[in-house]
Amino acid sequence: MSDTNRIGLHEASASQLAEKLNELLANYQVFYMNVRGYHWNVKGPQFFQLHEKFEELYTDLLTKIDEVAERVLTLGHQPLHAYSDYVEVSRITEDKNVSDGKACVEGVLAGYQVLIELQREILSLASDADDEGTAAQAGDYIREQEKTVWMLASYLA
Repeated sequence: MSDTNRIGLHEASASQLAEKLNELLANYQVFYMNVRGYHWNVKGPQFFQLHEKFEELYTDLLTKIDEVAERVLTLGHQPLHAYSDYVEVSRITEDKNVSDGKACVEGVLAGYQVLIELQREILSLASDADDEGTAAQAGDYIREQEKTVWMLASYLA
């Protein structure tokens, strides 16, 4: 019996990657809800600008949530799908009752910092496993989110 899965990756590597992707998925889910909350609750002179930006961000996060879950499935494993699991696994914590625009943007920056760090870990694991699909996904997300971080940090400056 072969120790590779249907896409030709060693099962041990695929399992390790799926576990790390599930951690990423949990962080995306908690972060998504935080950004939704910022969108709903932001107040202040930059309301219109931030309200629109947060909608753009959470829409993108929702797409990535689906893509990460589907990558776990592609690796032959099951994505986490209970919010209780997300809260337990996530490094990002729930950010409740935040309405100050600056605090909301700082929350977004903190969330992206965690996501980028996790995605770099996944990129390294995927490279070691010769998993181009996961590596490409992680690399694309990192590149895109680093630019978003730069822009949001510039907004705060």
